[in-house]
Amino acid sequence: MKEILMEQKTLNGHWELIQAGSDQPIPASVPGCVHTDLLAAGLIEAPFYRDNELRLLWIGEADWLFRRTFTVDAALLQHDAVRLRCHGLDTLATIRLNGDIVAHTDNMYRTWEFDVRSCLQTGTNTLEIRFDSALNYVHQRERDERVLPAWGVGQHKLDGGGWIRKQPSNFGWDWGPMLLTCGIWRDIELVAYDTARLQDVHVMQDHRTPGQVGLTVRATAEQIQPSASLSATCTARLNGEVVAEASAPLVSGRVDVALTIADPQLWWPNELGDQPLYDLSVQLSDASGATLDTQQQRIGLRTLRLDRHPDQWGESFQFAVNGVPFFAKGANWIPADTFVTRLTAADYRRLLDDTVGAHMNMLRVWGGGIYEDDVFYDLCDELGICIWQDFMFACATYPAFDEDFMTNVKAEAEDNVRRIRHHPSLALWCGNNELEQGLVGDTWTATSMSWEDYSKLYDQLLPEVVAALDPQTDYWPCSPHTPVGDRRDFNNPHSGDAHLWSVWHGRQPFEWYRTCEHRFNSEFGFQSFTEPDTTYAYTEPQDRNITSFVMEHHQRSGIGNSTIIHYMLDWFRLPTSFDMTLWLSQVLQGMGIKYAVEHWRRAMPRGMGTLYWQINDCWPVASWSSIDFYGRWKALHYMARRFYQPLLLSAVEDLEQGTVDVHLTNDERQAQTGEVRWLLTDLNGQMIEEGSLDAAIGAQESQCIQTLDLSQPLAEHGARNLLLWVWLVQGDALVSSNFVSFVRPKHLELPDPQISLTVHDDEDGVVVRLEAQRPALWAWITIPGVVARYSDNFVHLLPGQPVEIEVSNLPADLTPEAIQSRIKAYSLVDTYV
Repeated sequence: MKEILMEQKTLNGHWELIQAGSDQPIPASVPGCVHTDLLAAGLIEAPFYRDNELRLLWIGEADWLFRRTFTVDAALLQHDAVRLRCHGLDTLATIRLNGDIVAHTDNMYRTWEFDVRSCLQTGTNTLEIRFDSALNYVHQRERDERVLPAWGVGQHKLDGGGWIRKQPSNFGWDWGPMLLTCGIWRDIELVAYDTARLQDVHVMQDHRTPGQVGLTVRATAEQIQPSASLSATCTARLNGEVVAEASAPLVSGRVDVALTIADPQLWWPNELGDQPLYDLSVQLSDASGATLDTQQQRIGLRTLRLDRHPDQWGESFQFAVNGVPFFAKGANWIPADTFVTRLTAADYRRLLDDTVGAHMNMLRVWGGGIYEDDVFYDLCDELGICIWQDFMFACATYPAFDEDFMTNVKAEAEDNVRRIRHHPSLALWCGNNELEQGLVGDTWTATSMSWEDYSKLYDQLLPEVVAALDPQTDYWPCSPHTPVGDRRDFNNPHSGDAHLWSVWHGRQPFEWYRTCEHRFNSEFGFQSFTEPDTTYAYTEPQDRNITSFVMEHHQRSGIGNSTIIHYMLDWFRLPTSFDMTLWLSQVLQGMGIKYAVEHWRRAMPRGMGTLYWQINDCWPVASWSSIDFYGRWKALHYMARRFYQPLLLSAVEDLEQGTVDVHLTNDERQAQTGEVRWLLTDLNGQMIEEGSLDAAIGAQESQCIQTLDLSQPLAEHGARNLLLWVWLVQGDALVSSNFVSFVRPKHLELPDPQISLTVHDDEDGVVVRLEAQRPALWAWITIPGVVARYSDNFVHLLPGQPVEIEVSNLPADLTPEAIQSRIKAYSLVDTYV
């Protein structure tokens, strides 16, 4: 049987880049952007080094031309249709093919497609795409119409971004540079086909019948030959084996094909179950049986909904998978590079492996970045990371009064809902980030947009698109949002989600978190500096003071460095060196987020999610991230691995009563048992009291399992001289551990812990064994100059209880002996002595 498969010709690869007004081309790569091409050509300095960014702002003010030639044979032109498909143009593009204007585009988030059959010629063809300055465009819109209110303009952000459908953080953010990109940022290709092609494939699932899952595969075709008889064959495979198959004819270009999956293998979030994935193929055929087109999707069988119902505290806000509510543990995700075209599948794999490495099951793709690359969602499917997906609107107002703008946004939303909706990891569509937090009012003003225009976009257009194209995924208008009562009370603790910034922006103490009773905490955070090796990569020796110009340039929060130091002096002694200030800021950050997360996990099921701000960085900078730009884990990420583990043992001290409540939190879908052990020591590690108990906890429960009365030893020894250690053991395995001090660490007279370390090989690689003669708080190891990966770090050491840390990602020529001579071990005492 003859197959008339669609023909695709990639136009990725080598192009030329020319600045408007110049006749000097330089090599360019597609996908790519102007900055990376200029950098590769040696025409600009490294944008992230020192304050080089300030000397590169001109790039965003210029217009640029990308050009290439390619050949087309006669066979391609014999197809019924030939389209130029652009998966991403950033942003104001004019496309010319062999001198003819094909189109103008104005949205970096859309997939653009144009009929170019009549413009092509056999042999050599020339394609030119000119990008006009987005900055000049938005400034002209401001002059011609109005300034759209936005946060951060003039501080860390260029103005006018609301007028254009372009990555908002490209204009700068309080963690990112002002480097306005342009270019062909995703694949570009020619697509040639005959008779018809598949235009859309939408899979809906029915889980109502026990023991099976029904699939409705809706296929829509674009027909070049309207009279052609077409059919669609849908095949589902699991691990390569066909588990269901059916065919049906298209009527008026559309068909619904029903499949039944018997004995379905359900998809679950990380650590709640497995992530089996089914391969679904849809084949479009003509009356002769010849294949015209095929599409493939990888799906997971599950239900995943936002469960909101009245309860004793107000209205729930919890995600439920396969009917089972679960506590969402994770963080907020920003673009992983200022120049997103540099990101590879390996970059995404590393960051998402690190996500599950910290026991997370959810990421929020924040609305000031991009709808992520397909590989991101594919990996989240494989790893069980649920995705809260914002539409790309953040911290600014938008011209919902403009009909062309709204038409553009609708097309953008339709493109991306269609592209992402089949992923089992997709948990929620959200309209925007933080507009309801202070950017909306009764009328348009210098600081807000009107509720009338706001509602046109976020209460009408976007939810209508989701309802039409992805009805099995819930929509949420804004984060944060209060759905019950006064919408302007955006952080109401009784319903909806909350962004809690009273710690950091409000300078409330970390203990403030323990007063919060919100239903879902989708943003909260605290900053730290990058570790010395990362900081050295963008500084010179004379810059290495946190008040230097370069260090403050790599701090985009106006209150950033002073706030870090304010909290640091509340909790710790003043560090004695630049390096120790960097390290101690990370301990401080981790401790603050630990206060919050442990409290909210103890409050389950009243609160059912914590997504801290933020997991990653887009350049080397002081920020709220737990993983820095180069992939180095900060102390927070190691602590997240502990406070997000499925079984969590935590403790809450009450100095006035002289007690400690010991809590056990279980995220597992099965009840758990174990032995809880506790030890009260002095600062030398000498035992004062100890005890243990057998503990049991139900599935997905949290409870206080014991209250320790330590009033007598506290009175006898004093709060400044005692430390409490708690452990949860199952069999021979240490499952969870925690630590309590009764005063802030700056008031502990800690002796030198006398840490010793040894390095040796084992079957898994290099292992570092740490031992201490006295308690060592937040002990960490580092190999200067090496981007090593550590199985753990920032650990507490007790005499007689050594800790082993596996070290990987080491240079091949770095022997254990060489590591032993270079590796350093520190603890809290080293920050101030």
